[in-house]
Amino acid sequence: MGRSANSGALSESIFYILLRLHQPAHGYALMKDIAQMTDERVSLGAGSLYGALDTLQKKGWIRALDEHPQDRKIEYIITEKGEQFFEKELLRLEELLRNAKKVKEESNENKR
Repeated sequence: MGRSANSGALSESIFYILLRLHQPAHGYALMKDIAQMTDERVSLGAGSLYGALDTLQKKGWIRALDEHPQDRKIEYIITEKGEQFFEKELLRLEELLRNAKKVKEESNENKR
Protein backbone atom coordinates (compact mmCIF):
# COMPACT_ATOMS: atom_id res chain seq x y z
CA MET A 1 0.00 0.00 0.00
CA GLY A 2 3.02 2.29 0.06
CA ARG A 3 2.82 5.08 2.59
CA SER A 4 0.78 4.72 5.72
CA ALA A 5 -2.40 6.69 6.35
CA ASN A 6 -0.22 9.37 7.92
CA SER A 7 1.63 10.23 4.73
CA GLY A 8 3.50 13.12 6.23
CA ALA A 9 1.68 15.58 3.99
CA LEU A 10 2.29 19.19 4.92
CA SER A 11 -0.59 21.49 5.72
CA GLU A 12 -1.07 24.27 3.22
CA SER A 13 0.11 26.87 5.73
CA ILE A 14 3.31 24.95 6.51
CA PHE A 15 3.92 24.39 2.81
CA TYR A 16 3.71 28.12 2.12
CA ILE A 17 5.86 29.03 5.12
CA LEU A 18 8.60 26.65 3.95
CA LEU A 19 8.24 27.86 0.38
CA ARG A 20 8.60 31.49 1.41
CA LEU A 21 11.53 30.73 3.70
CA HIS A 22 13.72 29.73 0.79
CA GLN A 23 14.64 33.42 1.24
CA PRO A 24 15.02 35.00 4.69
CA ALA A 25 11.89 36.62 6.12
CA HIS A 26 10.44 37.81 9.41
CA GLY A 27 6.92 37.06 10.60
CA TYR A 28 5.10 40.05 9.16
CA ALA A 29 6.72 39.53 5.74
CA LEU A 30 5.65 35.88 5.86
CA MET A 31 2.02 36.79 6.59
CA LYS A 32 1.95 39.47 3.90
CA ASP A 33 3.77 37.46 1.21
CA ILE A 34 1.78 34.26 1.73
CA ALA A 35 -1.50 36.17 1.58
CA GLN A 36 -0.32 37.87 -1.62
CA MET A 37 0.89 34.58 -3.19
CA THR A 38 -2.50 32.99 -2.59
CA ASP A 39 -4.67 36.00 -3.50
CA GLU A 40 -5.61 36.29 0.21
CA ARG A 41 -6.95 32.70 0.29
CA VAL A 42 -4.36 31.69 2.90
CA SER A 43 -4.29 34.28 5.65
CA LEU A 44 -2.15 33.50 8.67
CA GLY A 45 -2.85 35.21 11.95
CA ALA A 46 0.05 36.10 14.21
CA GLY A 47 -0.75 33.36 16.75
CA SER A 48 -0.97 30.64 14.10
CA LEU A 49 2.14 31.83 12.32
CA TYR A 50 4.35 32.09 15.39
CA GLY A 51 3.09 28.74 16.68
CA ALA A 52 4.02 27.20 13.31
CA LEU A 53 7.43 28.91 13.33
CA ASP A 54 8.10 27.58 16.82
CA THR A 55 7.11 24.04 15.77
CA LEU A 56 9.21 24.22 12.60
CA GLN A 57 12.24 25.39 14.59
CA LYS A 58 11.81 22.53 17.07
CA LYS A 59 11.71 20.07 14.14
CA GLY A 60 14.86 21.64 12.72
CA TRP A 61 13.12 22.60 9.45
CA ILE A 62 13.81 26.31 9.82
CA ARG A 63 16.20 28.41 11.89
CA ALA A 64 16.46 32.00 13.03
CA LEU A 65 19.22 33.93 11.32
CA ASP A 66 19.90 36.08 14.39
CA GLU A 67 18.49 35.18 17.79
CA HIS A 68 18.88 38.76 19.07
CA PRO A 69 18.32 41.20 16.21
CA GLN A 70 18.62 44.93 16.86
CA ASP A 71 15.18 45.78 15.43
CA ARG A 72 13.40 42.87 17.21
CA LYS A 73 12.35 41.31 13.90
CA ILE A 74 13.70 37.78 13.81
CA GLU A 75 14.33 36.54 10.28
CA TYR A 76 13.98 32.84 9.54
CA ILE A 77 15.28 30.60 6.75
CA ILE A 78 14.64 27.00 5.72
CA THR A 79 17.27 24.44 6.78
CA GLU A 80 18.63 21.51 4.80
CA LYS A 81 16.32 19.21 6.77
CA GLY A 82 13.35 21.46 6.00
CA GLU A 83 14.31 21.49 2.33
CA GLN A 84 14.27 17.67 2.28
CA PHE A 85 10.71 17.59 3.66
CA PHE A 86 9.65 20.35 1.28
CA GLU A 87 11.04 18.45 -1.73
CA LYS A 88 9.22 15.27 -0.63
CA GLU A 89 6.02 17.28 -0.49
CA LEU A 90 6.59 18.69 -3.97
CA LEU A 91 6.97 15.16 -5.33
CA ARG A 92 3.76 14.11 -3.57
CA LEU A 93 1.85 17.09 -4.98
CA GLU A 94 3.22 16.48 -8.48
CA GLU A 95 2.01 12.87 -8.24
CA LEU A 96 -1.44 14.08 -7.20
CA LEU A 97 -1.63 16.43 -10.17
CA ARG A 98 -0.30 13.83 -12.60
CA ASN A 99 -2.88 11.27 -11.46
CA ALA A 100 -5.73 13.78 -11.47
CA LYS A 101 -4.90 14.88 -15.03
CA LYS A 102 -4.63 11.28 -16.21
CA VAL A 103 -8.01 10.31 -14.75
CA LYS A 104 -9.66 13.47 -16.12
CA GLU A 105 -8.24 12.83 -19.60
CA GLU A 106 -9.43 9.20 -19.52
CA SER A 107 -12.83 10.32 -18.32
CA ASN A 108 -13.12 12.88 -21.13
CA GLU A 109 -12.09 10.27 -23.70
CA ASN A 110 -14.73 7.85 -22.43
CA LYS A 111 -17.43 10.54 -22.75
CA ARG A 112 -16.74 10.96 -26.46
